[in-house]
Amino acid sequence: MSSIASWLKSFAEFFSGLCKDAVASIRQWSPARKMTVAVAVIALVALILFVDLPDIGELRTWADRAGSWFIVLFWIGYVVLTLFPLPRTLWTVSAGLLFGPATGLLIALTALTASAIIALLVVRGLLGDWMRTRLKHPAVAGINARLERRGWLAIASLRLVAGVPFSLLNYAAALTSIPVGQFAIATAVGSIPTTAIGVFFGDLLTGQTHPGIVVAMVVCALLGIGGLILDARMPVAEAGQGKTVD
Repeated sequence: MSSIASWLKSFAEFFSGLCKDAVASIRQWSPARKMTVAVAVIALVALILFVDLPDIGELRTWADRAGSWFIVLFWIGYVVLTLFPLPRTLWTVSAGLLFGPATGLLIALTALTASAIIALLVVRGLLGDWMRTRLKHPAVAGINARLERRGWLAIASLRLVAGVPFSLLNYAAALTSIPVGQFAIATAVGSIPTTAIGVFFGDLLTGQTHPGIVVAMVVCALLGIGGLILDARMPVAEAGQGKTVD
């Protein structure tokens, strides 16, 4: 308990310092940059709060109008909208209903993986250098080392937990040293179970909650939590050395 309390205190200090550094950095921005970021944030909030996502009926209508191009447009829409903190359930369910289980699963997995990679690269490009030196803080250095050496297990495990926001995990991962390749593969593989549930049983998700779906989601979540526990207990070798990070 004392070690947990000590880590929580250290993490609180890290987070407090991070917030102070962020405020100090923002104060140094030019007025034009501040205005641009403010407008972008307001636009994003307005999009989330006031713009209604299309329902399956509207998507079917668009499919009839677009013809063979609809599959491409749908894939692009899936990629773009999942860049932001918006629910992706609609797109996953729609992929199965509109294109069938096999094609729908392929579309959903490739689109969400592409979206995750883009989000990681953009956020890392914008904030990576600023964050890199701060990851040496004792509260997060060990976690960052784990993600750099064996981040695939943590990411794949978190993807199994439906309650973990897809886009927010992308943003958080971007601020660590996890390699892009590990992140991409872990996202694709870890997302298969929950995405398959949405694609294969989308018709059930459009109505009342089905007990079987709930059980499947709980099983996936337990597997994800188990993966995180396993990752926490497995030591990680430091790069180029025989030492391990506990």
